[in-house]
Amino acid sequence: MKLTDLKESLNLKLINGNIEDIDFDGVYAGDFLSRAMSHVSSGNLWVTIMTNTNVIAVASLSDCAAVILAEGMSLMPDALKAAEDNDIIVLSSEDTVYDICVKIYKTLNENE
Repeated sequence: MKLTDLKESLNLKLINGNIEDIDFDGVYAGDFLSRAMSHVSSGNLWVTIMTNTNVIAVASLSDCAAVILAEGMSLMPDALKAAEDNDIIVLSSEDTVYDICVKIYKTLNENE
C-alpha cells in the first residue's frame, strides 16, 4: 500500500519527508530500541511514542518506510534535524499505538 493512501485514510500528519511513491510492507509497534533494531524490517512502518534521536538512528539502520509517532507526540528538535538530515519519513497521529495498528490492519484488509 502507498504511504500517501495510508496518510489520508488515517488522517496522519506529515512531520518530515517525502511520502510520494513510498510503499510499506508490514508494521512493528514498540518502544524498546534494541527490540526495534532487531524486529523492524526494511519497508516496515514503525509505530512508537519515542521521540529522541535514537529513534531516527534505528529507523535509518532498519531502512523502515516510515516512523509513526502515536499519541500526538512530536520529535525533539535534535531528532527532527536528524530526520531531515537522514531523509527519514516521520508521521504522527493523535491515536494510541494500538488504535493506529488496528486502523492500519483494517485499511489493508479492506483493500484486498
